[in-house]
Amino acid sequence: MEILDGTVIAPAAPAIAAELGVAAVDVNVAITAYALTLGVLIPVSGWLARRYGVRPIFLTALLVFTVASAGCALAPGLGSLTATRVLQGMGGALMVPVGRLMILRTTPKSDLVRAIAYLTWPALLAPVVAPLVGGALAEYASWRWIFLINVPLGVVALLVAVRLVPSLASSERPGPLDRVGFLLTAAGVAGLVVAAEGLRSGFGPVVAVSLVVSVLGLTAAVRHLLRVRDPLVDLRTLRVRTFRTTAVSGAGYRALITAIPFLLPLFFQIGFGWSATEAGLALMALFAGNVGIKPATGWLMRRFGIRTVLLASIVVGVVCLVGMAFLTPSLPLLVVLFVSGVARSTGFTAYNSVAFADVGAGDLNHANTLLSTLHELGTGLGVAVAALLVRLGGVVVEGSSGPFRLAFVLLAVLMVVPGVDAVFLPRAAGDQVTGRVPG
Repeated sequence: MEILDGTVIAPAAPAIAAELGVAAVDVNVAITAYALTLGVLIPVSGWLARRYGVRPIFLTALLVFTVASAGCALAPGLGSLTATRVLQGMGGALMVPVGRLMILRTTPKSDLVRAIAYLTWPALLAPVVAPLVGGALAEYASWRWIFLINVPLGVVALLVAVRLVPSLASSERPGPLDRVGFLLTAAGVAGLVVAAEGLRSGFGPVVAVSLVVSVLGLTAAVRHLLRVRDPLVDLRTLRVRTFRTTAVSGAGYRALITAIPFLLPLFFQIGFGWSATEAGLALMALFAGNVGIKPATGWLMRRFGIRTVLLASIVVGVVCLVGMAFLTPSLPLLVVLFVSGVARSTGFTAYNSVAFADVGAGDLNHANTLLSTLHELGTGLGVAVAALLVRLGGVVVEGSSGPFRLAFVLLAVLMVVPGVDAVFLPRAAGDQVTGRVPG
């Protein structure tokens, strides 16, 4: 629900604008408000889980998100829609990281790969399904159904969670909230989110100021978090090699593959003249690749190792991105998308499986919070970078499809960066969670 609602509004923006009597570009404030709330509040989720317990925080987050979704569906104007989106973001900022923390605490490392596989599905499928869901509901029903569908899902989730979620009370009571760390991190993250959202429309004064605020805020936050005794987020967890790979390079990889389902529908509509629904249906080939390879991902990592699977996923991903630059409205299009879906599924699962392989139980809370924050920022930056590359392509090449084709090539070049980091990952990385015995 959280990931879907982060991307599902964009294709429905024209319909929302028409009903609320505003310009389509103004609807971006509701998108930005949600992303901003998520980015700012995720860092505090770990402290809240330690202070009040996983169960009450998770149940409260589910309730807030569900109620806020109903509020979004009933919003009479853009102001009320934005306010309820902020409330929705508050629920999402706690729901996802605290839910993952619950899984990490209750799952033995020998079962972690299978558990992570389930957690990976939403992150893979939501950006692919969002264009089809948002476009189809706006075209054939009402944009309000985009939010209404969360209500029964949220109610069912609450009923199940009440029965199944354990208390998981922390053995040690955390110190007081690191307010300075929170304020500095919030300023830095907020500046980065606003800059990322602004880049979709081009580089301007707002983006420049936001980037300066982000750099200053995050630099000060890092210095503070490394000095205090009980920081909001413990950056020392990045000393763990396997976790650092997922947190940093994995965030970059996430950004790049998130750009793909953002660019493809626009490419199909502008370059091929397809409708929004047709473009969304074509993305189902990505969905098929994601799902088709899923049962084999665990076996692949046990047989070849996480490092090998990760490198293969990145190489195939690069080839597919170059292939997308030469797509035509024909059968090979679906083949390229299917293979790309396979690569993004195995890559995602490999990164997530190795993330906590070497993280101690006492550091899980901080590591989970840091990973959630970086990956949320990676998702937002991926869309921003994609939009920026298309604008750059419009300056370099002509035609309706040319800018998109160049953007895919540039994304392929950027994909080399996480590939280089993966090369230096130890061969035995994650073997203890996959059960692999080196041959």
